[in-house]
Amino acid sequence: MALNWTDIAVFCGFYAIIIGVSLYKSRREVNSEDYFLAGRGLTWWLIGISIVAANISTEQFVGMAGQGAGGVGLAVSNWQLAGTVGIVLIAFTLLPKFLKAGIYTMPEFLEYRYNAATRALMALITVIIYATVLLTAVLYSGGITLRTIFGMNLTTAVWMIGIIAAVYTTWGGLKAVAWADLFQGGALLLGGVVTFFLGLKACGGWESFTAHNADRLHMILPAEHPGLPWTGVLSGMGIVIVYYCGLNQFIVQRNLAARTLHDGQLGMIFAGALWLLVPFAIVMPGIMAFQLYGGDMAKPDEAFPTLIKHLIPSGMRGFIFAAIAGAVISSLASMLNSASTIFTMDIYQRLFARNASQKRLVLLGRVMTLVFVVIGCSLAPALDDPKFGGVFQFIQQFQGYIWPGVVAVFVFGILVPQAPGAAGVAGLVAGPVFYGLFQYGAPRLHFLLQVVLSFQLVLLVMALITFWKPLPEPRKLPEREGFDLRTDPMVKWAGGLVLAAVIVFYIIFW
Repeated sequence: MALNWTDIAVFCGFYAIIIGVSLYKSRREVNSEDYFLAGRGLTWWLIGISIVAANISTEQFVGMAGQGAGGVGLAVSNWQLAGTVGIVLIAFTLLPKFLKAGIYTMPEFLEYRYNAATRALMALITVIIYATVLLTAVLYSGGITLRTIFGMNLTTAVWMIGIIAAVYTTWGGLKAVAWADLFQGGALLLGGVVTFFLGLKACGGWESFTAHNADRLHMILPAEHPGLPWTGVLSGMGIVIVYYCGLNQFIVQRNLAARTLHDGQLGMIFAGALWLLVPFAIVMPGIMAFQLYGGDMAKPDEAFPTLIKHLIPSGMRGFIFAAIAGAVISSLASMLNSASTIFTMDIYQRLFARNASQKRLVLLGRVMTLVFVVIGCSLAPALDDPKFGGVFQFIQQFQGYIWPGVVAVFVFGILVPQAPGAAGVAGLVAGPVFYGLFQYGAPRLHFLLQVVLSFQLVLLVMALITFWKPLPEPRKLPEREGFDLRTDPMVKWAGGLVLAAVIVFYIIFW
């Protein structure tokens, strides 16, 4: 799909505005709290749209739409709807604990609950996963999308995305990321909705689309389904959602930066409400692409790019170009900011320079952002291998090495006050070991079932250690003075309405 000078002008103008606004809004970031947590001043609407922009990337536009076009169909939306349920529940459970403690990062919470070794171990695991897996996969999926639609060279597309994200993230930290997300999040949702209606028109309308794809428009798949069995949705997916919505730094960081508990909770609920658009803006367009152009696609991951390549009229291509680039840039910027936060606060300051000045911490955060960009952009083109499967499945399945251990350590630590530091370290080590054994010893077992079995075994290990050597008395977590932990009744009503909407969706597409 060719771009003319008008399209290029729209794209450049869009990012000139984004970079200008984000740099202006973050111009006074002088200390670590300003740079890494936006001065703890984010409002609910900015938190909500920033979470959505961080979450929805070409991982979804390429991967989820690809699974929709493939054998999973609409059921791949379980990831996003389960996320809606999870983020609403976490807003009322885990978030108050984290905000009360006043932490910067999730590994920091583990030091207060267990010991310094647990914090260092989780920080190291998180930075490695972000730098070598998540950043790389997001850059690759963005590059492959721009190549498929616009004919760009993959390496050029990857570095273009990385450089744009690095410009404002390096300068302004989380506040710059959040303000850029306001524009990019809106653009990517609007772009997805526009594509949905164009695809629906090409399919002959809603009745024709649903009649032709009746076998793909189901949220519940059989237990023996290889892609996403209902047993995995009801078991292992819950563990994934707890990690992703409540313990994953690049999502949780904007919640930790909330101005008040009200802003944090309502921001999470707002994000959950916006996630309800994903089945329409991403998954169904993938199904439409298979219906219309199934013969033109070499693999399912090309579904969404193929649809917009055929349907987007001249005059809108610059906006769609910006929306797709924005999807990956917003997620990339969030991951870069979170990885640099964890490296700076949990590894450098905690282990090597406890008395480092605020100026040095901010400088190191900026340097590490650039380092992670170079690593990701250098590794991403290597994923362009014919043997490489779907990007969404790759990301989800690989992260199984961290989900069971991390979730078990947090949940057990909160529910069992007597758990000693050794239990925290053992849990983080045992999680990837058990999951790896299932990956190689029971490869036919769906990875979500492997996750839940690994989680249970990690809990057993932690329980045995706690039984053998419990803490003589529970560790005390820090508390922020004067922080109001009362939940506004309006927030409870908002959460209830969002959960009701999820139930209605499942009833319609059972």
